[in-house]
Amino acid sequence: MNKLIYIALASVLTAMAVPASAQFAKAEDAIKYRQSALFVMGQHFGRLAAMAQGKIPHDPKAAADSAAVVENMSRLPWAAFGEGTDQGGNTKAKPEVWSDNAKFKDAAEKMMAEVAKLNTAAKTGKLDDLKVAVGATGGTCKNCHDNFRNK
Repeated sequence: MNKLIYIALASVLTAMAVPASAQFAKAEDAIKYRQSALFVMGQHFGRLAAMAQGKIPHDPKAAADSAAVVENMSRLPWAAFGEGTDQGGNTKAKPEVWSDNAKFKDAAEKMMAEVAKLNTAAKTGKLDDLKVAVGATGGTCKNCHDNFRNK
């Protein structure tokens, strides 16, 4: 079943990538787009992490709302890693995004799968469920940052 999910996800990503890559007139536009999507996703994930770590009170409605934003935003940045977006702008993307693109896409797919679980966990309203999902999702974010993002 997991293999079928990954195949479907890859098909959706591929279908989204073609029209999205055509929307960027300049490489700098694509870089800004992906950075903006990742920034918004990070802000909402940060709220969830703060709840999971007890830094702010757990608010089930706010958690569910933020998790929904994270899941929606998690689908956006990948189309903006097209050809020619490895230079210009203020990109922090490592060359490995393009030289080891299969590994990069795999990391993106794993993150999106964990984000979907995060959204489901947040909807339960249970802090313990949120904690587990935040940890797993954060691990996929860290993996991608470690391998594909310059500090």
